[in-house]
Amino acid sequence: MKELLRTTDIVRLSFLSALLRDAGVEPLVLDSHMSVLEGSANAIPRRLAVRDEDFARAKRVLEDFGEQLGED
Repeated sequence: MKELLRTTDIVRLSFLSALLRDAGVEPLVLDSHMSVLEGSANAIPRRLAVRDEDFARAKRVLEDFGEQLGED
């Protein structure tokens, strides 16, 4: 798995996950349970990740949408 981004914005995370699914890439949201355990104060960012072989396509999809992603 490779991480695409980290965010505390669950609406953004949900939207970007939907964009990836529409492009045929299955995303995985990591750290959701940790965020709930800390009281849902959004102190712990959730990570959006994809399989290694989907990383380049997923990154391209999000960047085409206008997301600023860090370098691999």
